[in-house]
Amino acid sequence: MNSRKDIPRTRTRIARCFIAATALTAGLMGCGGGGGGGDSGASSLEGNRYASWTASMMDATQVRAGTTPVVEVFNNQSVRQVLRLSLGGDRVRIKVSNLFGKASITVSGAEVARSTGGSGIDVASSRVVTFDGQPTVTLAAGEELLSDPIAFSATPLTPMAVTMYFASPNVLDTVHALGRQTAYIGIGNQLSAATIAATEADQRQSYYGLTVVETASAEKANVVVMFGDSITDGDKSTVDASKRLPNQLDDRLKAAGFARTGVVNSGIAGNRWLIDVFGPNANSRFDRDVLGVAGVTHTIVFLGINDLRNSFRFPAQAVTTDQVIASMATAVAKAKAKGLKVLVGTIMPCKGETFCPASVDADRQVVNAWIRANRDADGVIDFDRVMQNPTAPAEINPVYDSGDHLHPNDVGYGAMAAAVDLAKLR
Repeated sequence: MNSRKDIPRTRTRIARCFIAATALTAGLMGCGGGGGGGDSGASSLEGNRYASWTASMMDATQVRAGTTPVVEVFNNQSVRQVLRLSLGGDRVRIKVSNLFGKASITVSGAEVARSTGGSGIDVASSRVVTFDGQPTVTLAAGEELLSDPIAFSATPLTPMAVTMYFASPNVLDTVHALGRQTAYIGIGNQLSAATIAATEADQRQSYYGLTVVETASAEKANVVVMFGDSITDGDKSTVDASKRLPNQLDDRLKAAGFARTGVVNSGIAGNRWLIDVFGPNANSRFDRDVLGVAGVTHTIVFLGINDLRNSFRFPAQAVTTDQVIASMATAVAKAKAKGLKVLVGTIMPCKGETFCPASVDADRQVVNAWIRANRDADGVIDFDRVMQNPTAPAEINPVYDSGDHLHPNDVGYGAMAAAVDLAKLR
């Protein structure tokens, strides 16, 4: 049972996993994705595999209007990244990513442990991460790799810290920029350190090269992938508080007794359906960030405001409502073909935000009318009506407004989570 052939090894570039329709099933299994919860060869060793936390990756070197690319170089440094698992299990695996790397990177060591808050961990819970039995792993440019199974007992909503050590200079181009969770950077190998004494200058709010944590259990589970932009990603939610929309939906599910229904976040702040600006466009990443998620059974598709706003802001990047609608329809069709249940969220109001004039609101109404009339999806979540100001429906309700007239505050994200019919996630 412990021979190397019994331990599934996912060392295939994402692009290869979808290279031919005739090899689709095998490719998904080889990439650690798919609704079946993992390949049968792994099941005797680790049970059914389910994504329990995800962060969609983007290229840190990508030039964006009004921003300066920030690429981290880690050298003889440890990076402790904190997250919250959605599903419990007996074992975990992590997926490390160099998907957008321009050169190889080497992770000299990694450990997982229960987070005790801040940079602290429960040292007794710390476990070494291995890849094909080795504690060190090198990823080529464009590569993602799933670790060996790690004996680690976790209950739903367990806080976890993943610490990675980079002994030599490594350029981390592959990131999830908007973490809303503090990462701690310390000098030297601090994989097992109870805390990492990181000054504010050595703290970040992004995830570096860490894209998935899976849990394994003999119990079957549902996995809900929330696919969207900055509102799904949790922009303006309280840092280190797990108040993003997916987190608060997860809280509702667990409080209602849905211990084996998980929610993972595939949002990227600034993301659009049709143009690569903040992360790869949604059309291009849907296969990887939704269909390729281990154990996925449901998806909530909630995206489009950035296509509309930026069509006004940057006329050279303008897209039509027909193009946005076609993108949504394609995503729904792909998910249904995979056997997933699909819910689609209407686009929220944004009057008062700098790039949301009346013309953008008119386009928003066109797209929302299509969403409400759609019969291919399994349901609609009418975020527009939930979040609008009762006396000025083109504006977000002031009670829910973070202050920028576009993103909700923590209370607003809670109202959105409350709008989801939990029965549709069974």
